[in-house]
Amino acid sequence: MKKNKNNKLFSAIITVILAIGAIYAALNDIDLNVNNIDVEQEVQNESSNTSPVSGELKVSFIDVGQADSILLQQGDKFMLVDAGNNGDADVIKDYLTSQGVKELKYFVGTHKDEDHIGSADTIINSFKVGKVYFPKQTATTKTYKDFVTSVKDKGLSLTVPKVGEQFNLGEASVTVLAPNSSEYEDSNDYSIVLKITFGSTSFLLAGDAEKISENEMVSSGRDLSATVLKVGHHGSQTSTSQDFLDKVNPTYAVISAGGDNKYGHPAQETMDKLKAKEIKVFRTDEQKTIVAISNGEEISFNVEPGSYKGVSK
Repeated sequence: MKKNKNNKLFSAIITVILAIGAIYAALNDIDLNVNNIDVEQEVQNESSNTSPVSGELKVSFIDVGQADSILLQQGDKFMLVDAGNNGDADVIKDYLTSQGVKELKYFVGTHKDEDHIGSADTIINSFKVGKVYFPKQTATTKTYKDFVTSVKDKGLSLTVPKVGEQFNLGEASVTVLAPNSSEYEDSNDYSIVLKITFGSTSFLLAGDAEKISENEMVSSGRDLSATVLKVGHHGSQTSTSQDFLDKVNPTYAVISAGGDNKYGHPAQETMDKLKAKEIKVFRTDEQKTIVAISNGEEISFNVEPGSYKGVSK
């Protein structure tokens, strides 16, 4: 009798152990399923970060000779990046008027050089302006003083952007990529560099940023990839380092330069780099004002690509 009781007790213990094991396995399955659901949900959330966009983003690289001026429009919102030389005021003002500009939500002066803020005073005086971005940089030139005076007369101030800062132009997102330091030997490296994202397309506007600033952007680990690169410093050999170009990896490049200019822009060295990567190049010295239109998925241009021929000094 005692032996039978022991056998029954042993069997009961085994049954309980098996039952506990089954419950534990079931709980593991439930946890695993929950984790799988969480992972799937995270993937869905990441994929939904790229919001669908409506309408178009229009980017006009205005022909201002050996200078820069870029008008961006999304919906009824406008942003002007740089304003050419002092003698380009009428050209820029007429172009903005032809595009229906009555107000610039943002004006960005990438840096203090005359070929970037030369006509900024006239433009700021002629249109309503919401905000003015400018790097932490000063100058003693009349061009700079006229620019600052026009900003003050509008009751505005110069806003120094921070790297990583984002703001919107309609449904387009603008991200500040440079300058990453507070002091540079070369004024060009103070250039504000912007990446404008619209749907799955993007534009990287490099101002006159040279290799030091480019290296800082590469080292920052930020996403520099862009569909269109506005080539830095008019295609000079001091910009468009190979590491930077590889990180941006654009499909298209735009160069703003004057025909037969004395500076040798764009440099053959730079053009060879673009050609080696089979990047289609558009240039104001050959094709005048260049207009790129994005529908959020693709970008079209108003002209055919230009040549890979550099300019000699």
